[in-house]
Amino acid sequence: MIEASLRVVPEGEEEWVGPMDVASRYGAAAGRPLEVDLGCGKGRFLLAHAARHPGVNFLGIDRMLRRIRKVDNRARRMDLGNIRLLRCEAYYAVSYLLPPASVDVCYIFFPDPWPKARHEGHRLFNGTFLDALARVLKPGGAMHFATDHAPYFEQVAPLLAGDGRFEAVAPFVPDAEEQTDFELYYVTRESKAIGRFSVRRRA
Repeated sequence: MIEASLRVVPEGEEEWVGPMDVASRYGAAAGRPLEVDLGCGKGRFLLAHAARHPGVNFLGIDRMLRRIRKVDNRARRMDLGNIRLLRCEAYYAVSYLLPPASVDVCYIFFPDPWPKARHEGHRLFNGTFLDALARVLKPGGAMHFATDHAPYFEQVAPLLAGDGRFEAVAPFVPDAEEQTDFELYYVTRESKAIGRFSVRRRA
């Protein structure tokens, strides 16, 4: 079991306004590919995927402290030294903390859809967020999105498809072991349709 916490915190004012030296947090494994689980929740996908890919560094980001603590405890018990965790809002992390062209893959599964019309402005995906996403993805880097909220999918899919910095690729579909807790316990049991969209950053 890993004794030290896998949580990372920006060091000083310079890193809080970004970019944060993410690679150095992995020590000798700093040169490995970096994949980011944006809104990692309770960590079911992150933990399973990291266990299957020990040669990849994973950063789990979530705004809720209790979730980050839970994933930290589980990852250390599983001896997953390729995981680091950051408590932060997703938009802020991508817009300011992640270094330019540093991310190989970004996963955004079941973000809050803010279903009420008056709250749509709180949704993660918009033109400004795509600017930030294009900045942090490496050329050829991928972003995988999933939602069970049809109106949100109908907003996000054309937004991504219409941005010339990205090209659509086959949607990423996790297997049963990697399904998020949300998908496993709520979407699958209620037989909701899941909208999935994946893109690659053009070179």
